[in-house]
Amino acid sequence: MTEITRLKRKAIQIRMDLMKMIYEAGAGHTGGSLSNTDILTALYYKVMNIDPANPSWEDRDRYIQSKGHSVESFWAVLADKGFFPKEELETFSQFNSRLIGHPNNEVPGVEMNTGALGHGLSISVGMALAAKMDGKTYKVYTLMGDGEQAEGSVWEAAMSASQYKLDNLVAIIDRNRLQITGCTEDVMGIEPLADKWRSFGWEVVEVDGNDMEQLVHIFENSPLETGKPTMIIANTVKGKGISISENQAGWHHRVPTKEEYDLAMKELSEQMEGLI
Repeated sequence: MTEITRLKRKAIQIRMDLMKMIYEAGAGHTGGSLSNTDILTALYYKVMNIDPANPSWEDRDRYIQSKGHSVESFWAVLADKGFFPKEELETFSQFNSRLIGHPNNEVPGVEMNTGALGHGLSISVGMALAAKMDGKTYKVYTLMGDGEQAEGSVWEAAMSASQYKLDNLVAIIDRNRLQITGCTEDVMGIEPLADKWRSFGWEVVEVDGNDMEQLVHIFENSPLETGKPTMIIANTVKGKGISISENQAGWHHRVPTKEEYDLAMKELSEQMEGLI
């Protein structure tokens, strides 16, 4: 089995885990978690330098999930990596659980609480600047949503990252083109997105954000240019992997029925069987 095939299988497993979490909890952001699963899988299982046994290791790479509402894939990955017992996923969104609907730094592996959109990039800029000041070589990764690009604070952080030449910062936009109220371009148009980020001094590349080979290649070749922060616009499919949820804005925050859940798990199982 090739490394890319192993990662693809892992992404399917994470999708199955997050669907189980959402179905059993009766709550969750389904569509965005499914769209960003391949991104998280590439980072956590191939690219980032981390140690689940020592989450506070000083030289670890940092990950900030700015699109904090799509936390289900994040919880599933952290549990699978061993940051906390996988059985704890069964407590998702339950009373007194640490695994709430947004990243919570009471959980090992979570660097910062996020959820209010537009904050993650600013946090990441601070972490990347600290690394430069301390002479550290770790990288900082942050994942934003495309609807999040309407937040003004994103662009303040973008200017700062360029000003301080933070080539140890890699930002990713989950460009699935849908948000809770519909198409991003109808709610608040953000195109030409790549040109905007270039004008703010970033080195920009667009990839298929659901293509594992492309993701691994671009992550492993970042920074794209010395002295510049890297922006990866990851074109994804919202609800990726499940026929009834793909490209459907209504699945932004929706719990599957028993029939929909069974269909989802059947389709994901078939995808797994197809990757040997």
